[in-house]
Amino acid sequence: MVTVELLGPLRVAVDGRPVELPAGRLRALLAVLAMSAGRTVGTDRLALAVWGTGTGAGGSPGANVRTNVKRLRRALGTAGERLIEARPGGYLLTADPDRVDALRFGRLLDEAAADPAAERSRLAAALALWRGTPFDGIRSDWLERSVGPALQERYLTALERRIDLDLAAGSGQVLTDLADLAERHPLRESLWVRLLRALESAGRPAEALERYETIRRRLAAELGADPSPELRQVHARLLTGDAPPVPRAVPRQLPAAVAGFAAREAELTALDALLPQSDGTRSPSIVVIAGTAGVGKTTLAVHWTHRVADRFPDGQLYIDLRGYDPSQEAVRPAAAVRELLDALRVPPHRMPDSPAAQAGLYRSLLAGRRMLVLLDNARDAAQVAPLLPGAPGCLVVVTSRDHLTGLVMTYGAHPLTVDLLSPEDARRLLAARLGHDRIAAEPEAVEEIVRRCAGLPLALAIVAARAAIHPAHPLSALAAEFGDALGALDRAVDVRAIFSWSYETLTDEAAARTFRLVAGLHPGPECTPDAAASLMSVPVERVRAPLAELTRANLLTEHTPGRYAGHDLLRAYAAELCAARDDDRDAARHRVVDHYVQSAFAAAGHLHGRTETIALAAPRPGVSVTGFAGTDAAMAWFENERPALLAALDLAAGLGLDRQVCRLAGALFVFLHRRGRWHDRAETQRAAVAAARRLGDPVEEARACRNLAAALADLGRFDDAHHHLDAALEQDVPSGQAWTHYFRDLVYGFQGREADALDAARRAHDLFERLGDEVGQAVALTDLGWYHGRLGDHGQALDLCEQALVRHQKLGNRPYEAHTWSCLADLRLQQGDPAGAVPCYRQALDVFRELGDSYGEASTLAHLGACHHLAGDRPAAGEQWRHARALLRELDPSAFDQVHAQLTTVDGSAADAFRGRR
Repeated sequence: MVTVELLGPLRVAVDGRPVELPAGRLRALLAVLAMSAGRTVGTDRLALAVWGTGTGAGGSPGANVRTNVKRLRRALGTAGERLIEARPGGYLLTADPDRVDALRFGRLLDEAAADPAAERSRLAAALALWRGTPFDGIRSDWLERSVGPALQERYLTALERRIDLDLAAGSGQVLTDLADLAERHPLRESLWVRLLRALESAGRPAEALERYETIRRRLAAELGADPSPELRQVHARLLTGDAPPVPRAVPRQLPAAVAGFAAREAELTALDALLPQSDGTRSPSIVVIAGTAGVGKTTLAVHWTHRVADRFPDGQLYIDLRGYDPSQEAVRPAAAVRELLDALRVPPHRMPDSPAAQAGLYRSLLAGRRMLVLLDNARDAAQVAPLLPGAPGCLVVVTSRDHLTGLVMTYGAHPLTVDLLSPEDARRLLAARLGHDRIAAEPEAVEEIVRRCAGLPLALAIVAARAAIHPAHPLSALAAEFGDALGALDRAVDVRAIFSWSYETLTDEAAARTFRLVAGLHPGPECTPDAAASLMSVPVERVRAPLAELTRANLLTEHTPGRYAGHDLLRAYAAELCAARDDDRDAARHRVVDHYVQSAFAAAGHLHGRTETIALAAPRPGVSVTGFAGTDAAMAWFENERPALLAALDLAAGLGLDRQVCRLAGALFVFLHRRGRWHDRAETQRAAVAAARRLGDPVEEARACRNLAAALADLGRFDDAHHHLDAALEQDVPSGQAWTHYFRDLVYGFQGREADALDAARRAHDLFERLGDEVGQAVALTDLGWYHGRLGDHGQALDLCEQALVRHQKLGNRPYEAHTWSCLADLRLQQGDPAGAVPCYRQALDVFRELGDSYGEASTLAHLGACHHLAGDRPAAGEQWRHARALLRELDPSAFDQVHAQLTTVDGSAADAFRGRR
């Protein structure tokens, strides 16, 4: 298997191993073949693309191409002969087009254009493939002049579409991104049009006019041209003040509707009858869609809510309450309320602390609004009740296996029971999935399939998937195969028998075992190929085909590329199979835990500054470890895998893998801080403390205790934090004690106890110095400088921080370098020199952004705003604070209060202005 990456410098891998091609024509030859992977490329076209003429250095085109194809095969190693096949008139690269990033990029963009529901995810996946200039380092006039510009145009067009979606969603970061893009592509007027409109919508027309003048002068100087009519139109509107109203951002959270929805006409009619009538009659505020597992409750609810979404102009909220998930506990009502408040973009400083107050805020926000709320997979009425609006106007749709009679009795919910499909509706569903002609051609076979599926939509969907995979197979053969596998079933169909038939028709044991282990054992809601490979104890290349087969068979779903999930009934069935057939399931669980530990440890290496050294055992045999190109990739992986990582930590504790619990909690520590998920950080560290105590390892326990102390300090629980630091000091060795004193200085700093913090920082520095720990000395030196400044000794403070900065830069400790730049800026601000602070803050901001540290970035932007505020530049201050608040909205609610408290120590009026701006 070959992978070719062309959207940046050329990267080639054969069977997972990197291959370095020599500079020259071989790179161009492979690139041209790769751009037509799976299709024959004519010899003349190859010669023209590689050499720019019909011949190379001499001789016929065919001879030159043959010679270089031989060289390329040798360069690709033993697999070269099978990877490049000779075909009549040319050559073919035997590669899956999805293994060529440029072709995958095009496919994802085509899917984004064709499916509005998946547009955002497909755009994100496509843009993530882009690493730089296409074909960088490949010499080919054809690629450079023809293919490259076309790819670049598609990339920019996709970027603009993503920006349009972000603007429509009210993203706070989009203005910054737009400004950066406009500067990087200074003559692309469509980007400037978007930038001017965004500034206008943000209430910044003066800045928009300045930007217009910038692009007007640039076009005149470089192209001798006037702005486009669209740019001039925006300019004219800015001059007259005739701006369109700013649209209010509303949540649009409904999942994608299922393709091929059919039948359920009676249920749809009943649901439509619940909508407001023309005479003004109000609709019931709650609808409960109940029915047995697999009957299609969610499919019906999603289809209908999409159909009526335009009736609810204030938006649609969605949450999966996971009431019957076999691998995870149901979502607690308090956690669900927080998710819904996040969707409503509640600023952190408005988020109350108590769950009851958060539920009250949620009801207040929905009062007077017309919103649709879809609560999927509810377990019971108690889980749903806190999520109900308190006033009419909104419509809540709940799906559950339970009839939730408590909601009907107490809140007047309207019940709608979803039954098994009638034979006629079952035929309609099959026709929608397989086509009317195929259904009409074999009516007897269709009747047999309908009879045996007994009206269960999930069963029909699985059978339809099987038929769709084999379009040439007659349905009669499928029905006979189906009948042999199932025997006679009545309407009380055992859904496991349907699953069993689909499972038994898998092509080989690899696909079957993949289903059992991935659907039955994986701890999180979605599984990646690396995690699946670890469960299976095989190289990752060997799970891609089984995962694809399971997706085609409807036993797994791939909602986003490379992330596989299963219906909870299928997961329960897979767990039953696994318990009966796989004696090594505990070993598989151990491997998947190790996958997450090893991968998280690798990702954390891109986030952590250099601090204490922690040993990690080598991966278990059969474990695949995810690799990361840099900080952005590591942060994205952590973000996507967070639910699975937290589930893996629980699994590790349940399996008695206490060392792994400690390692995984430690790997998550910095990520959860940077993303402001401080409650999660505290819970993971509590698990680590408990695991370390079970291990009887005092060093491990001390490390977990000080990490827990830092997490508790972020939450304002200072007494508890000091208690755990005391426990750490009792358990620890000298090197750990130095870090415990350092953590103590942080907690004191949060409390405003600068003298105590200075004493703790001094103790930490002295211990680090005795131990010869240069990293620790530099870290403590920064804090010594900071606290000297807080106590009024600014000269000593600047000297110490500047010393620390040099040491961090020498050691390559980027996170602490950013922290020290920020401290230097704060010190200058304390001295009444906001102009001198700004360059230091900007240095810190650059590093925080490089590291993906959202909290550090938000704090620095808030302080930059304070500098502008103190200088009298209120518009500039407001711009920085807008960006800061947009970031803080994504973090823990207490993050805003922390940043506000920091600004209070700088200037009370700046802090008040920061809090007061909405």
